[in-house]
Formats: sequence, structure tokens, C-alpha cells
Amino acid sequence: MIRLGAPVRGWAMPLEEVPDPVFAERMMGDGIAIDPLDNLIVAPADATVAAIAPTAHAVTLRLANGAHLLIHIGLDTVQLGGEGFEACVAVGDPVFAGTPLIRFDLEGVARRAKSLITPIVLIDAGFSLAIEALDRLVAPGDIMMIVEGRSPAQTRQERREASVERRIVVLLPNGLHARPAARIVNRLKSASAQVTIAANGRSADARSMVALLALGLEQGSEPLVSAAGPDAELAVAAVAALLQGAGEADEPAAAAPPRPVPARAGPLFRGLCASPGIAIGPVAQYRPAAIRVACDGAGIETEAHALDAAIAAVGAALRRAGDGGNGVADAHLAILEDPELIGGARAEIAAGRSAGHAWRTAAETAARAIRATGNSLLIERIADLEDVERQVLAQLGGAAPDLPEVPQGAILIAEDLLPSQFLALRSTAAGIVTAAGGTTSHVAILAASTGIPMLVAAGPAILGVPEGRRIVLDCDAGSVDTNPAELAAAERRVAARETQRRAASARAREPSRLADGSTVHVYANLGCEGDALRAVAAGAEGCGLLRTEFLFLDRASEPSEEEQIRAYAAIAAALDGRPLIVRTLDIGGDKPIPYLPFPREENPALGQRGIRHSLDHPELLRTQLRAILRGVPAAQCRIMVPMVIERDELRAVRDWLEAERAAMGVAERIPLGAMIETPAAALLAASLAEEADFFSIGTNDLTQYALACDRGNPATAGRADSLHPAVLRLIQAAINGARGLGRPVGMCGGLASDPAAVPILIGLGVIELSAAPGIVPEIKAAVRGLRREACVALAERALCCSSAGEVRALLASHGLRLKGD
Repeated sequence: MIRLGAPVRGWAMPLEEVPDPVFAERMMGDGIAIDPLDNLIVAPADATVAAIAPTAHAVTLRLANGAHLLIHIGLDTVQLGGEGFEACVAVGDPVFAGTPLIRFDLEGVARRAKSLITPIVLIDAGFSLAIEALDRLVAPGDIMMIVEGRSPAQTRQERREASVERRIVVLLPNGLHARPAARIVNRLKSASAQVTIAANGRSADARSMVALLALGLEQGSEPLVSAAGPDAELAVAAVAALLQGAGEADEPAAAAPPRPVPARAGPLFRGLCASPGIAIGPVAQYRPAAIRVACDGAGIETEAHALDAAIAAVGAALRRAGDGGNGVADAHLAILEDPELIGGARAEIAAGRSAGHAWRTAAETAARAIRATGNSLLIERIADLEDVERQVLAQLGGAAPDLPEVPQGAILIAEDLLPSQFLALRSTAAGIVTAAGGTTSHVAILAASTGIPMLVAAGPAILGVPEGRRIVLDCDAGSVDTNPAELAAAERRVAARETQRRAASARAREPSRLADGSTVHVYANLGCEGDALRAVAAGAEGCGLLRTEFLFLDRASEPSEEEQIRAYAAIAAALDGRPLIVRTLDIGGDKPIPYLPFPREENPALGQRGIRHSLDHPELLRTQLRAILRGVPAAQCRIMVPMVIERDELRAVRDWLEAERAAMGVAERIPLGAMIETPAAALLAASLAEEADFFSIGTNDLTQYALACDRGNPATAGRADSLHPAVLRLIQAAINGARGLGRPVGMCGGLASDPAAVPILIGLGVIELSAAPGIVPEIKAAVRGLRREACVALAERALCCSSAGEVRALLASHGLRLKGD
């Protein structure tokens, strides 16, 4: 028996009087409600904190007898986004009766919320609850309810019969596809529970990868996950975590459409860039031979044994080969061991069919189910199913799989390509073109990871290009040019580019000076110690942007202060005294992490990200500031804040930075800067300059906000060109605003990695460019010898253009005339 005291002073009332049917009708469970008169919620009994809402408006406690008690402050208060609430405890903390749990702004929440009435509800079935206090004023600690626990025998029996249901919002960027489905299947292997997932009018065994893919779950889908058995709760929790992105590395987003290609004479094909690059070489057409199988079997036992042996052999081969950490082998193993796929094949064998015919029929049935979802990403994964099908059929036939043989330096063209086929040609092919396929397929992932240019969705006509014809594959432009007249020009272009690259690399360690002798520093954007080492080798003069997200993503818990210190110190040491600009954590609803849950946002790009998130989680930011101060020598250290729109945001960070610096006894003042990523920041730069020591322009976000073009939307990403005059005018506004107080302005966005843009950026007044490490030598080469007055004149003309296309044409027409003698 556990006695529960009132968690806050106020008027106790029955749940029936709560103006919300979810609580009034006891959908959440039985209990009482209190209309609070104070702003502090305390623990009603000894317990452990089981959960705290991300917005801190509710807390769930696990009592000593295993029961869970929900305290929900007010009604519809989740819509306040956490404003006015402050959690005093963390998940997992033990608490005692009277321990402060949540403080809240009593008057502020009362003005904005539907009601302050606070339900206190027992959310577990099977416990008896006696109400002791109703329709009277209660003080903290006054006994309001008594919870009777269950006996150990009852608990064991209920666990055996436990049935759990939970509706989950899918947060995976690309929905439920092969890799996360494989993780679900693998995670449930050790769970003692029967788990099903229902959505879109279908129900799937969660241990069947094929059935999971056939559900067609997309980001934002809300499937019902059900489990029965001793591990029901654990199984549902595991599936929920995986559907919400736990364990998923950054997935490739759907690629932007190819840049428009000017019309040229001769056959020209267009497609989507799956892996960037340019290649010239002879065509090698690949047409894998169909694998023939007998329809009728030689007996159920014989065919079943043959199928089992083939599956085991293919599984062993997959485990031996691996896939370099891309998740392809794991996905193929999950398909190979799929119970519905195997069950379908066994049913065909039982009907008298051969093992090969049975396996093919089962695979084709699964492919039809996946295709019926209409989900383009899942449909791309049918190639994985076909790959496993072919490998098993080849094993049944006693023959090696029909893999492509591509001459060294050739460009392979195929209807589509399977992962196992790609692995056979990756050391010889100069490039790949497929008539079908997609930019997020496993083959696309493999091509990008190995640096092989690949174009997909080029259309069936590409299959008619003659064998041996030399073609130009330009994945950056999204084109395949088969016109012989273009080959010579293309080869000269590729050769000239390679010559320029080598010349730039030879002078990479030389300073990048303008014709007047002034220096434009070229830094590198970094994400880890390895990046820093590569950047220094490439001639980078410092780091203009350290993305600290690398420490926080792809993990189950927040990095400790000591771990952060070690990481920052290693990067600083790799830079060997060169300047290091550390950007504070820039995450948001578009990059969810399990230990910092975000409410679902309709538009994460305009939500709680960057400085907004940091201001709402000050301890997270202050820990990071301490780690930076301890890990980076003061002479190297600069700190930069993302997504700033106004001066007060930066001032708050300055106050915390100065407090931590004083507490640590750091004598040197640490420069604090702001990223210019929003039109608001660009237009208010003069005001920001009163707090900022420097600015760095992030052109990626600035461009998408200025042009209303989502970089992640294939329909608009191609229009998000940072050389658009509207973006250039915002850059000019930011630089003009900084000049009044003499604040330096650098650039760390994607435009700083474009050698063609360098003259305009210098003409606008950018004095520091931070680029991708690999392009640093070419950026330095683009700077050398430029005449500042010519750059200023060019920038003035660019600001008068009406489109990005006009600006790029203007750049092309000037060329070396910008250089000094």
C-alpha cells in the first residue's frame, strides 16, 4: 500500500469535473485533479522519475510497487512549447515525498492555457486506487489517494498475459525502408513477445521484413504497434525507438533534380545525380541473363532441403563479404531470413513446386505488395529483394551469380543495378548509368561512398546506346552526352580541370594574396579530428566552422563535458595553433536525437533549432561552453552562435560565456560571433554588431530562407542558387552593417566552396572563406592575384542582375580579366 500526498496546494476535485474528455472519461486512468494555487509540483511519494515531457508540462513517476503516476500540469499546455515550465529533476532520478519536480509560471500559464486544472492519474491497470481527498483545499503532502500493489504471483501472471498497444509517429526521414526494417527484425529476435504493426488497412508481423516494407510507412505515419507476451512492453518500446530514428545514421535525402543542361546537338540523356562526378569512357551495356527454374519439384522433402541449403550458403557469403558499414548486408540478411518470404516459399513447395520456382514466386509476391504501397523509396528497395532472389536461385542452380564484367575505365549502362552486381564492378567502372533506379537506393549509397559517378532514372532509351561508344557522363549536370562532336571539348575540360587541381594542390601551403598584397584567409569547415588533419594538409589556414553536432548525433545519451573537452582539444592540436571557430550546437526538429526529444514540427527549418534550442536548454549550452574553454587554447579559440536573428539572443550567450570564463579563471577574452543565416540577421547586422565580435555568413540557410526554396525538396532545391542577386544583396547588407563597428565578416556556407564565386565575395567585402577541406587549394588559387577594384566592380554589376543565371553568365564573361598582371 502506498499513500500519495498532494503534489501542490490547491482545490482537489474528481476527474469527472476536468473539462477534457481524455481525463474526465478516465481514458488515461483513474485519479483526481487539483486546481493549483502554487507554482511548484512536488513528489507525492517516494518514486523514480520515469518520464518528463520535452516541454516539462508533465511528469510520470514509477512508484515503489511498479505503478506509474502521471501529473499533467494544466490542459493543452503542450501547445505552450515549454514556455513557463522548468523541470527540477531528470529521467531516472530517485525522488522522495516532497522533492520538487517542476516549477511553472502560475500566472503566465493561466493566461495562455485552456485551464490550470492538473490531473493526477494512475496510468497502470491492475492496481486498486482509493480516493481520500475530494472537494476540499489540500496542501502538499496531504494524503489524497492510496494505491494497493499487486502480489508477485499476480505480476508474473500478468506479464505472461501482458498485451501492450501504442500508436507511434514514424520519424525516419525516408520512412520505414530496408535498413530500419532489418533493425526491427534483428532487435525482436531475443524478445519473448508476438509483435504486430498495423497501418493503412494492413497488419504485419514485425519479424517479417517483407511484411514491414509492404505497410508503406512514411515519415509522419502513425502505425499501431501491438505486442503480447512477457516482453511486450520492452518490445513495443524497442520498435518505437527504431521507428523514431534510433540507430539510424544520417540517411541520404532525396537528391535535388539535375541542373538544367543547355541544349546541344546530338543524343543527350538526362537523369538524377546519385553520386557526383564526371567520367568519359566507352559504354559497357549490362544485361544479366534470366535464371531459369523448373516449375515442378522432385518431392517436398528434397526441395525443402535444397532451399534451406541455398539460403544458408547465401547467408554465409553475405556475412563473410560485409558491405563497409552501409547496412546493405544486414538488409539482405533480414530479407533472406524473412519468415513470410520463407513461409511463402514453403507453401509453394508443399504444393509440389520446385525450390527455385517457390522462392521466385514468394519474392515476386512480396515485390508486388511493396510496389502496391506507391512509396517511391520502398519501391527502390525492391532491387534488394530481387538481389537476394537471384543469389538464392544461382545457389540452387549450382552456378555463380551472373555478375557484370566491365573493362577498366568503361561506363556501365544497365536497366538497374543490384548491390551484389555493383560490388563486382566497383574497381573497374569509371561511371554508372541506369535507366531506372533512385537516388536513395542501396547502390546509390555504395556509389557515393566509393566515389564512382552515378546517374539514375535516365530512361529506357539509354539502353540503346551502342556498346563501346565513348560518352560523357556529367553527374553534376545530370546528363549523358553521346554526341561524338562533344567528346573532344569534354576531354579538354576534364583535362584542364585536373591540371588546375594539381597546380592548386602544389601551391596549397602558400598564402592566398590579392594583387595589392592583402590576404584573404582560406579556412576549412570541419566535423572531426580527421577533417582537421586533412584540412591542414590541404593548406587550410584555420577552421572557419567546427560543426559540433558530430559529438551529439548517432548516440543514446548526451556527451559528457570531459568527452567534449577531449574532442575539441584533439581538433585544436591537429590545427597546430591555427584559429578554430567552434559553432555551438545546431540541432532541431529536423535532426532528432533520442535523449533530447523534440515535439513534432510542421516545418523544422522554422522551428526550435540553433540558438533557440540552446536558450531553452541553458545547461546543455553552458556545459558546451565550459568544454570549449577547457579544450581549446584561448589564443586559438573563437565561438560562433547559429541561427541568430536579434541582439538579445547573442547577449544571453555572452552573459553565460563570461560567467563560465570568470568561474574558470580564463584571463583572455574569447571572441563571440554570430552566423548570418536569416534575412533578419542580415538586415539587423548593425544591431548585432554591438554584441558580436565577428560574423560568418551561412549561405545554405540564408539562400533557402531568402528564396523560399527548401533545399531538401526536389521540386525547389535546384532553384536554391546562392548567387541569386537577392542573396547577394543580403550578404551586402550584412557586411555594410558590420562595417560601422569594424566587425570582420567571413563566410562558411556552400558558396565559399565555389571557386567561381570568389571574385564576387571579395568584391562584396568578405575577408575570410571557409570551404570543404578538399576544395581549399582551389579556393586559394582562385583568390591569388585578383584585383580588388575589379572584384568590387564585378560585385556591383552582379547586384544589378535579375537572376542567378545572369550572375553566373557575368562571371563566365570576365574570367582572368579579374587577375592582375
